[in-house]
Order: sequence, then structure tokens, then C-alpha cells
Amino acid sequence: MAALITRTELAAAIDAGTVTVVDALGGDYHAKQHLPGALPLAPPEVEEKASALLPDKNAPIVTYCSNRACPNSGQVADRLTALGYTDVRKYAEGIEDWVEAGLPTEP
Repeated sequence: MAALITRTELAAAIDAGTVTVVDALGGDYHAKQHLPGALPLAPPEVEEKASALLPDKNAPIVTYCSNRACPNSGQVADRLTALGYTDVRKYAEGIEDWVEAGLPTEP
């Protein structure tokens, strides 16, 4: 199970440019709205697309999906870890929490 990151920690890391954010919803959800700079990577795509999207296996990565009930962020985080990524955390509260806090998103 991936370690967790708080909204405050994630916002600071995004602002500092020290993290790669992964939208585990992907597809239309990502196209509609996502955290700043987030890359789309849904669970069925991890094995196929991870190495191209995330070439540095030691870089800090944070996965998220819609909310705590959504399993995608944990699934993607676990698959990335199994593929050898060493610094993967999960923002469990997801984009719903981010938006409710008034933080910026991208279309």
C-alpha cells in the first residue's frame, strides 16, 4: 500500500515542481478537469504506458482519483511500485477534496 500525502504537502510539491502527479481516472475525466500538470494513467494502462510517461523510477510520484472511495489511485500506486518505482504516494482525498479547498485545476 502506498504512503499517503496530504493536500497541503501535495500543493507545496506542485508549486515547487518537485513531484509528478498522476490522474488515475484518466480518459474523459482527465480531459474535463485535473490537478495542475497531472498526467493521465488509469489502472489498465499502467504496464503499457508507465515507462514512457514516467521514465525516472526514482522521481517522486503522487497518484489521485476522485475521492477516498475511488480505488484507482491505490491500484495505480501499487502497480507503479511493483514495476520498480521507488517514491510513490497517494493523495487519498482526491480531486473532490482539492476542488472543495478552492485549489486550481486544469481543463
